[in-house]
Amino acid sequence: MRHPRTVVSAVLGLGLTIAALGAGPAIAAPEAAATTAHVAYSAKSASHEDAAANKAFFEAVAKSVAEKRAANPGAQAVTIVYSAANAPSFRTQIANSASIWNSSVSNVRLQEGSNPDFAYYEGNDSRGSYASTDGHGNGYIFLDYTQNRQYNSTRVTAHETGHVLGLPDHYSGPCSELMSGGGPGTSCTNPYPNATERSQVNYLWQYGFAATLTKSGS
Repeated sequence: MRHPRTVVSAVLGLGLTIAALGAGPAIAAPEAAATTAHVAYSAKSASHEDAAANKAFFEAVAKSVAEKRAANPGAQAVTIVYSAANAPSFRTQIANSASIWNSSVSNVRLQEGSNPDFAYYEGNDSRGSYASTDGHGNGYIFLDYTQNRQYNSTRVTAHETGHVLGLPDHYSGPCSELMSGGGPGTSCTNPYPNATERSQVNYLWQYGFAATLTKSGS
């Protein structure tokens, strides 16, 4: 098992099924700048660029949260606010994903609301589903229609949300490992993080968040 301190160094994207997509209109994700940290779904080994993108995404979200919570640094549970307004077809999967993570970890909580720390978007993209930063310190998740028809959509969404929480991809892992993503194939429908992944997220948002908070306030 990798030590939790190394969890922020690896890949970003995934994509996985939707039994029936809603009829809501697709809304384009933010225009990506040339320096955008973004890695789409790939089952290949993580590269140096992938590791940098994963770290940048986690830090973008953590910094946003840290700035809001500076007045209350001693709170045990950190709240991450998200917006699902731009992914109406996936609202159920997004809500289920938040519920799964909220019941799995204790040091961080996902909550839908205004002034979000990150947002979900939907549409068609040849790169598939992915987690990204826009190059300006903001994070977002893009959910691709085609990929979400091929794989279990709640697993896709929970997996991508795992990147928000700082977890890297590990495609060689078993279906019981959420961050194995599409590695186990389309028959894998498990949307829950395993004990190691839960421990890693709790560690990051207890210690990694505190470090980001200190950096942001300096």
